[in-house]
Order: sequence, then structure tokens, then C-alpha cells
Amino acid sequence: MKNFLFERDTWQEIYESIKKNKTRTLVTVIGVTWGVFLLVTLLGCARGMENSFSRLFGDFATNSVFIWGRSTEKAFHGFQEGRRLKLNLKDVEKIKQEIKEIEFVVPRIRRNGKLVKNFQSGDFTVYGDFPTLDKVQKKNLILGRFINNSDIKNKRKVMVISEDLYKQFFDINENPIGENIELNQINFTIVGLFKNGNIGMSSNIHIPFSTYQQIYNTGQEVGLIMVTGKKSSNIKQLELDLKLMIKNLHHIHPEDERAIGGFNLGKEFEKLNGFLIGIQFLTWFVGIATLIAGVFAIGNILLITVKERTKEIGIRRAIGATPLMIKRQIILEAVTIALVAGFLGIVGGGLVLILIDKIWGQGADATLVNPSVSILIVLISIGILTVLGTLIGLIPATRATKVSPIEALNS
Repeated sequence: MKNFLFERDTWQEIYESIKKNKTRTLVTVIGVTWGVFLLVTLLGCARGMENSFSRLFGDFATNSVFIWGRSTEKAFHGFQEGRRLKLNLKDVEKIKQEIKEIEFVVPRIRRNGKLVKNFQSGDFTVYGDFPTLDKVQKKNLILGRFINNSDIKNKRKVMVISEDLYKQFFDINENPIGENIELNQINFTIVGLFKNGNIGMSSNIHIPFSTYQQIYNTGQEVGLIMVTGKKSSNIKQLELDLKLMIKNLHHIHPEDERAIGGFNLGKEFEKLNGFLIGIQFLTWFVGIATLIAGVFAIGNILLITVKERTKEIGIRRAIGATPLMIKRQIILEAVTIALVAGFLGIVGGGLVLILIDKIWGQGADATLVNPSVSILIVLISIGILTVLGTLIGLIPATRATKVSPIEALNS
């Protein structure tokens, strides 16, 4: 077989066969090329969409739930409707103790604050945070560090600022770490600088929660509780357990749906993953179905070619060609056409993905981030084409070997 593949006569015969049927072969090649092109392009776009979602939610632990207080809509246990729910640090401790499926609980609070540096000033959102925030909403630090436990314990007047804020108050290439800046007429030292996040929930300023309590006199109040479940946890059930516990702690009617605001990032991420899996399944289905249709066209062409070459096959059989030699020649022709068409489809799909990346893959709000296919996908496509080409080539090859030399010569 090895010698057969490297014999010049083998490939010369394939070339002559294709040359005699140029139009039919071209139409067939276009069909297979289109199938591979669709497969590569659609899978690449699906990957680009997946990368876009990953970048969008990349700052957050995706199995997270966010809850905050709102106003009640039902009277309960002597409390009137319309009561404002205020979460507090005692709620946080209870959640940690009672709900075993939780990995992290992060209380947060925010208000507006005025920053002043030299002759520049501006109003920004100030968050009071704990160090564990960096485990749930990872900060992409450019310089310095995030808030640590010593900052909380000693109520240090330190802050971590965003890239946007840095650009407003500092010159390009100026190191802000260790610099003082005034927040609400109180001097703070900058200890960290982070890149802007991809979701609007990113803040401009982080200060220690304990320092925030002092400045704004908020006591035990908490504005938002971020909860991350363990990998084995059911994120939907976790949200229900959280809300039920908060309702019990604050004497809220069990059927009051307005009192507690919430956003289940884990549930939304599951929906996105389901959507992406559906897109990929549809892509493989459409691509492979188109490939099969194209490869069947190759088989039809070879059936016609075998019929036209009946006399030639008879002569070859008469001078000593075995059925195996005839069969492998026709199968090789089928595989060759399939692989050439596949190569054109892969190249075409790759070029289109590069173009898509140039148009829609650039910028912070890119729709498709780095649309591409892996080498594994390319190898799988080549493998599918080889297998299908071989199988479809067996049909005309078997028919060719069934014709006796005498019948072929008399045709």
C-alpha cells in the first residue's frame, strides 16, 4: 500500500480521471468545501461567543448569588407593609453558620464620595469591602495590592482605585502607589490600581469596610451580600435558602417577593452555557449533514466514472490487475477529492474567522472575542472526511471489481 501511494502512475490516473470530469468534480468539491467551511466558521463563531461571555463574567465567580434589601409588600408579625429591609453583618454571620453549601460570603456597602487631588475633583462610587471580595470578584491589579485583613483590623485610610480614576487624577506613567488623595475631606493613601472590569458592577474606589463604617457612620449596615456556592452546590436552591433565611431573620412574610432583591449569576451562566452547547450541537449537525451530502455526491460521480471507464478497467484486469488494486485506486480517488475539498473549506473558514475578528472581535464590547477553531477540530474534520471518503468510495469500487474482464472488453 505504501508503494502504491507513492507511485507516479497512481496519481497520474487520478489526475486524468478528474480532468475528464472537470465540471462534475468541481461541483462536488464545492459541495464538500461548503460543508467544511460552514463547520469551521460556525464553530469558530460559537467559540468567539463563548470567549465573549467568559470575558464578560471573567471578574466574577460564576456560581454566585447577590442579594440586597428592598421594601416589603406584605404586613407580617405586626410590621406594616412598605418597611425597608436593611441587611447587616449579623445576617452575614448567620448565613456563614447555617448554610453549609456556601464557600464565600462577602458583605459590601456603597455610597458616593468626593475625591480631591490638587485642583482636580470628582464624585465617584465608594465601596466598603473585605479582602474576600478579591476571591469572588477577582481584581486585575496593575500595581500594588488589594485590601487586606490588617487594613480592616486597624481601620486604615487606604484605597484601591480603578484605571479610569487613575487616568483622571494622574499623569501617564505616574506611579500612584503611596500617593495621598482626599476622600470626603479625609486623606487616604492609594495602595492598589486595577484594570476596569467588563461588567458595569465594577466600582471606582474600594476602601476597608471598617474604615467605611467610620466615615459614613453606617454601623452594622450592609448594602449587598455576595454569596459564592461550593462546586457541588445547587445554585438555584442556594438562592432560595438565602432568601428564606433573611425573611426569617427580619420577620418578612414567606410569600413576600418584593422585600429581597436578588440576582443569581450562576443560574444565568447555566442558561448561557446551555445556549452555547445548543449552538455547538446545531453547528456540528448542519456541518456534518452538509459534509455527508457532499461526500455522497463524490460517490455518485465515481459511479458514473466507473461506468465510463468499464473498458479501461477490463483491460487492466486482463493484464493482471487484481480486484484489490482496482478497489484501492477508486477509494484513493474518493479520499483525495474529499481531502482537497476539506482543505479548501478549512482555509476559507479560517480566513473568514480572521475577517470576523477584525470587524467584530476588537474592543472592550466585542461581540465575538477571538473566534477560532482548535487544531483538534481541524483534525476531527480531516478524520471525518477520510472515513466518509473511504466508505463512499467503496460503493463504486465494489461495483468496478464485480465486472468481469470479458464483459468489460465487449462493452
